[in-house]
Amino acid sequence: MPETQAVKVTFLGTGTSHGVPMIGCDCAVCKSTDPRDKRTRTSVLVETCGKAFLIDTSPELRLQCIANGVNHIDAVLFTHAHADHVTGMDDLRRFNWLSRSTLDCYGTSATLDAIRSMFAYIFQDDPDYPSHKPSLQLIEIDDQPLVEDQLLTIGGVNVLPVPLMHGPLPVLGFRFGNIAYCTDCNEIPAHSMKRLEGLDVLILDALRDSPHPTHFNLEEAIAMASRIGAKRTWFTHIAHALGHESTNAILPESMALAHDGLVVDSH
Repeated sequence: MPETQAVKVTFLGTGTSHGVPMIGCDCAVCKSTDPRDKRTRTSVLVETCGKAFLIDTSPELRLQCIANGVNHIDAVLFTHAHADHVTGMDDLRRFNWLSRSTLDCYGTSATLDAIRSMFAYIFQDDPDYPSHKPSLQLIEIDDQPLVEDQLLTIGGVNVLPVPLMHGPLPVLGFRFGNIAYCTDCNEIPAHSMKRLEGLDVLILDALRDSPHPTHFNLEEAIAMASRIGAKRTWFTHIAHALGHESTNAILPESMALAHDGLVVDSH
């Protein structure tokens, strides 16, 4: 497991693929005046050892970074290539301008292949596309750290990838020190459970009350969080079925729904 290191996580977004409120919905949560019920698409910023890592590029990335004062990132880690986790990709060009450098982006080969296809304009030389575009270096997370508990070293920081299942799709979570981020999943393989031992903070998918074929529902997420046994669990990727205040009122003391802008840390 990674060595103990101070880690700070900012929840840039905590919502499901539709976001909350959803277009054309009049439910109580979508109409809620509680700002914690306003959920942009799921993403986090992880800061540790003097470095800042963005996990996923949500559709609201620009607004999330402005809202949370994010003006520098050292690398991007992708959990998978579903649209709600990657379609803010073009906003990365602003970070190129700020750092005057290319930005390293990490993911599995399947994720990076999908990104190359979805954002072909970024990776192709096209004289008819004169506008500025992101300058990205895609770096594959190969199979060895996925099966052998081998740490990645990114900018001098140790990161442990955590293979997860999002329905039939293999995706990645990531562990930094004693904080682990596991969004978009409904199964955690046995070898990955070992990578989640001894956590101070677990961040885990909890979509809604009713079952879903590719996400933990709330009951399943509570059960999984109890098995993992982190000191504190925050649930994310939350749909409009779960109101913030009413849901937190029924959760175990060590568990709660996260919300956009929440900051948690571990030492």
